[in-house]
Parts: sequence; structure tokens; C-alpha cells
Amino acid sequence: MCLKMDDAVNFVNPSIPLLPDALAESLWRPQPGLAKRERTRVQLVQAAIQVFTARGFAGATMQELAAVAGMTTGTVYNHFKTKEEVASAVALLLADTLCRRIDDSQQGIAEGAQRMAIGNQRYIWLAEQSPQWALMTLDVAAAAPELLLEIRDYVLADLRLGVKQKAFRIPSEAAAMDMINGTIAQAMRSVALGLAPPNHGREVATCVLRGLGMEPAAAKEVAYRPLPPFPPIGEAAPAARAKAPARAKRG
Repeated sequence: MCLKMDDAVNFVNPSIPLLPDALAESLWRPQPGLAKRERTRVQLVQAAIQVFTARGFAGATMQELAAVAGMTTGTVYNHFKTKEEVASAVALLLADTLCRRIDDSQQGIAEGAQRMAIGNQRYIWLAEQSPQWALMTLDVAAAAPELLLEIRDYVLADLRLGVKQKAFRIPSEAAAMDMINGTIAQAMRSVALGLAPPNHGREVATCVLRGLGMEPAAAKEVAYRPLPPFPPIGEAAPAARAKAPARAKRG
């Protein structure tokens, strides 16, 4: 895959702002049970986040990535042929981590419409908090469809829950998913580039809910509910999680 970084991402800057704490602390959490090759790859991606943060994408080198990871340059090239492949892996990890943290924050929330609004707004929140990281994720998503597959299950489960609860009325899942993904991606880009007005996340979430068939007043009421905070790492509540819908399996 050949990935061209958008100039708007501004990776020529000497550094990229840190990720929000709610994501950063989860990115460094150990992942038990991985095979050696998978564990090495995760360590390299974590090192890449540090290097991109310190140097920016343009200033980062595979040699520095190896040094930060405590590995040889040859090991890096065993996993990634180019910096663009590294960036793709970083974006995939970031997207998966954000989805998991959103899922953590939704414990005990059984209403599909509210879960949809939370997920929509948290992605726009990433664009507010870390615009350059958000833009990199968007660029990777445009070039690498596997990024959308990484988050598809989460969105689809909430969509199906809303349909089951008769909150959503849609012509087809495929049409609804395209509407959600396209709307949120453009909203993230607008926010990251400083082109969006205040409360854009809530207004966009309102539009998405209306697009899924909710009445205007009901959609706005749900979208303007306070966002649940991200719980501390490791403080999962099994009983509450059991109330959430099971994630849909990928086809």
C-alpha cells in the first residue's frame, strides 16, 4: 500500500502534540497473550508514537524508531517496509484504542441512540484534542480500508441496537453505515483544521441521529446529554458491561 500524507496534516512540524491522557495511558497498557512477533510489532508501534510525537512524521527515521524500541533497524524492516506502513499501524492502534475506551465509557448505557451519539462525539473530540493525530487517522482511513473495518463492529452493533429498539428507521445497514462514517470523518476534518463552529460535535451527532430516523427534538435531546467520562484503566464493571449489546461479528 502506498500512503501519501496530506499536507494539511502538517507533519513537517518538529513535533506532534501529545495524545489525550485517556488514550495515551491505554496505548501503553501491556497486552498479555500475544505471540512474540505480535508483541514485537506492538512495541514498534508504541515506539513510533513516541518518535512521531517528538520529531513529527517527516523528521522520524526507521533508525530512531529502532533505537527507541530497543531493537535493531533490521527488526523494524522485518515488520514495516516504509514509514507509511508504520503510520498505518499507528493509526490502526489509535482507532482501536479509542473504540475500546469509548466502549469502556458506555458501560451500563443500553440505549442504542445514546451509544451512537457518544461514539460520534468522541471521534470528533479526538479531532479537538489532537488535530494532527486525527488528520493522520483520516488519511490512513482513506488509503487503507482496514482501518474502517477495525471500528466497523462497534458502530454496527450500536446501529443494530437502535434499530431493534425502534429508535432508528433506516433503508439499509450499508446506507446507514456510509452516512455515519462519511459524516463523522468530514466533521473530524473540519474540527481538526479549525473550520468548525462551537458545539460542532453535538450538532453533528444530532444530524446523524436524525439521518437514522429519529425525530428532531428526540435526536437533539440525546445528542446533548453529558458525555460519560472515560473510566480509569482497569476499572471495568463486568455487570454493567453485560447490559451492553454484543458486538457484531465481521462478515
